[in-house]
Amino acid sequence: MSGTSVLFDAPGPKAKRNSRIASVLSLIVILAGLAWIIITLAAPRESGGITLPGMFDSTRWSIFLDTQLWGSIGRGIVATLQAAAVAAVGAIALGVLLSLMRSSSIAWLRIPTGWLIEFLRGMPVLLMMLFILLVASTGAFWAVVIALVLYNGTLIGEALRAGLVALPRGQREAALSIGMREFQSKMLVEFPQAFRQMLPIIVAQLVVLLKDTSLGYIVGYNEIIRNNMNNLGSFYGNRYIFSLFLVTLAIYLALNLTLSWFARWLSRRTASGGTRGRGDKTAIDPTQTILELSARNADRVAANKGLGQYDATAGGFYGGEGAGGADR
Repeated sequence: MSGTSVLFDAPGPKAKRNSRIASVLSLIVILAGLAWIIITLAAPRESGGITLPGMFDSTRWSIFLDTQLWGSIGRGIVATLQAAAVAAVGAIALGVLLSLMRSSSIAWLRIPTGWLIEFLRGMPVLLMMLFILLVASTGAFWAVVIALVLYNGTLIGEALRAGLVALPRGQREAALSIGMREFQSKMLVEFPQAFRQMLPIIVAQLVVLLKDTSLGYIVGYNEIIRNNMNNLGSFYGNRYIFSLFLVTLAIYLALNLTLSWFARWLSRRTASGGTRGRGDKTAIDPTQTILELSARNADRVAANKGLGQYDATAGGFYGGEGAGGADR
């Protein structure tokens, strides 16, 4: 039985024909809507007895020949990327810390962390920015960065905790059986695997973080929207507002689509064990890693007792004065 017919019957010729007709009609409606919007925006309009040119008239785009305008737009892009980069680093660091605290076996550490996460997740990002700006007087930049770190750090932390919970219990048990403590098992065995599995989700959350930098408009931070729509719009006049809006939209789409493409690429890479595109197609086996660590630990014990080295395959020691197992 094919995978496409498990939940429903395969469409017949009539259903396929109706689906094609519906797709064509939907495409026609969408194209007609876009054409109507373009024609409406391009048409001249009357305002107070004065005929204003259409939104796509060349006179509304003449300012983009000014190099100083593009320099100002570039400064807005840099300000947005700067806030997003600093907030992304802080959010990942906070997420790692919260995931470890939230999954701790110590109740007095785990329970308050859960309350803190729920509180930060339930608070709007804009409200956090305003609170930090008004109460802490940090300035617009740090108000934006700290609020984004707190909000997105909690979401990244919950994603990492979910990755830890989803790991097979045998990973921890095997690590504990070779003498590792619980914290060592979590940091050396469990957390690297959980981080790799959740990496596409983390990158997708960073895309949301980049878009949320636009909330800095309210607290006075000169990110792309405030720089283009407010500062440049006030300087050049309302005549160019729509042109500046389209340019701002194109910039945001370029940035976000690039990050989204990176997230999809990273998802494919991690799904294939990180070996796609390399000559070695063998993924890392966590069980084999634990066996190697066990052998190294046994080697250290054997060296202290003069037993030789430990062979994990044969299950014994060899090469020492009192060696047994594989040599016997």
